[in-house]
Amino acid sequence: MPKQFEISFPAECESLPDGFWSAMDVWIKKPHVVNKRLCGVQEAESVDGDEEKALRLLPQDFVVWLNGSGSHGTHRTCLSSHVRTFIPKDNIYGTCKQKELVVKDLDGLQVTFVPFEEAEAGQASVRKDNIYSIKLCLVDSGQWALELHVRTAETWYWDGVAYPKLAWLASDLLPKLLRWAVASKTSYFPNTLSLLPIEKYSLVYRRLKDKYKAMVKVWPEVTDPEKFVYEDVAIATYLLVLWSEERAERDVDARQSFVDLGCGNGLLVHILANEGHPGKGIDVRKRKIWDMYGPDTVLQEEAITPGENFLFPETDWLIGNHSDELTPWIPVIAARSSYSCRYFVLPCCFYDFFGKYRRRESQKSQYREYINFIGEVSRVSGFHTLEDCLRIPSTKRVCLLGKRRMYEASEEARAEDERAGYIRSRRMSSEDDDEGPGGGWGTGFRPRERVEVVRNCMALSRDLVDGVVLRVAEALLGVSDERRQSSGDWKRGGSLCIGEVAALLHQDTLKQLKNECGGLQTLLKNNHQVFQVEGGRVRIRDWRDGKPLRTRGKRRAEVSPGALKTRPCWFDRHHPQGCPLQAEKCTFAHGFEELRASTRAVRNKTNEHL
Repeated sequence: MPKQFEISFPAECESLPDGFWSAMDVWIKKPHVVNKRLCGVQEAESVDGDEEKALRLLPQDFVVWLNGSGSHGTHRTCLSSHVRTFIPKDNIYGTCKQKELVVKDLDGLQVTFVPFEEAEAGQASVRKDNIYSIKLCLVDSGQWALELHVRTAETWYWDGVAYPKLAWLASDLLPKLLRWAVASKTSYFPNTLSLLPIEKYSLVYRRLKDKYKAMVKVWPEVTDPEKFVYEDVAIATYLLVLWSEERAERDVDARQSFVDLGCGNGLLVHILANEGHPGKGIDVRKRKIWDMYGPDTVLQEEAITPGENFLFPETDWLIGNHSDELTPWIPVIAARSSYSCRYFVLPCCFYDFFGKYRRRESQKSQYREYINFIGEVSRVSGFHTLEDCLRIPSTKRVCLLGKRRMYEASEEARAEDERAGYIRSRRMSSEDDDEGPGGGWGTGFRPRERVEVVRNCMALSRDLVDGVVLRVAEALLGVSDERRQSSGDWKRGGSLCIGEVAALLHQDTLKQLKNECGGLQTLLKNNHQVFQVEGGRVRIRDWRDGKPLRTRGKRRAEVSPGALKTRPCWFDRHHPQGCPLQAEKCTFAHGFEELRASTRAVRNKTNEHL
């Protein structure tokens, strides 16, 4: 096949040729990471029939190449091949299946892709003009390159799903393959959805997403609806497919029961219940959205303390979805509930049995170490433990499952002794050895407070905040300006890193800030009228710059007229040269006579009298 495109590697690339095969495996097994219109691919376990079917339809010149000679007339003995089936996010192909014969030439450092379509009745046809190869070759002495070879560019067919554009293969795929090959490294996490049939997952996810997308528009919580709704839809999809496969394995029809410990907004419980699974969610704090679900979604407001009062002998599955301090307890509670109880946990925040988890292996990432710890808890609890990676909009995507035990039911007493001894050893090594509420084997566990404590620096005393703002501003004004003044000679001062700012403050003040989420940096960002915090450095904000404030990466909406002049201008009161803006152009009040009540305050006061 003629060469169409070529891209060169950096000089003396040490990861090749192993990096080439690692990169190609990503494209072969996980094409959805670059082609967002795909859900994934399904690789056939037994491919002989598909291979023969595809080979019978191949052009004769390709068959000659495939079975012919390599360099110097040697026969190609290092060929391996299999068939993959594309799974689009949208069902654009109907009952037809789009497949591809993938042929690896291990000696020739080349992978060839032969697309073919299979109808429901079994008839297959190859898209002969869409056959392409990606080859690693030496173009100069020591200089590697990736080459894209196609049969013909003139009749190339594309739809952007199973058949990408030729220009996309050259401009998007090849550079990504090169980057992956150069940065080739071993992953410490499982492949996404490695325990489920991808096609079935795709169908269920598509159905649930359409069914529950209206929740985004009516979401009453302060959390991001796009993230939380679609994340819970994906987790529900995973569980529904997992449970469907389990029923098939066990040859039963009854749907699994569940309890979601630390259920939060309850949406996962709502979806699972709507899909026919009996169960409930328990959380220490009720959410606003609970009232929207209706009586069929059972949600219980109660603090969960591990002990005899929180065992679930009649429940099939326990769920821990970002369950925080309950996470390490869930395998234990499942093991002690009954021999047949299983669990699913998606760890997020790092908790041990009796407080925060303390790192012990600095050579690993904190997340990987914590996943290993929960896996250890699971194994000590007696479970044959599985790991998988979910497809959700979160950086914490690894879940652990305990589907069956590693011991017989008759060995329960021995298994319980091992569990109890392990928990005692963790408590002895815990930083916080005070006995909290609870009894029995949960003694020392501290559930979170029923009333959520606000730790965003907004509850700090006004005197403390004003003192910090004034101290930091004075220090910044005393630093020489690092860049040209935007206009005039208004003094802006220079910048300091967060560590330098912290060194300015008294230890008692720092101790109070340490108890707040984000600490000093959050306090400075809260006072955005005065400070600009970017890249870990702080400077005085110059309102003449005209740069719009941003919230979570999005441009903030224009300030409403009801919010103007509702707060005093800090610069007018404290800057040695006053505010750089004229009073009529400043959002904040210059002097008491300009200050007026906000529309929100007026509205709240009016409501109090109604």
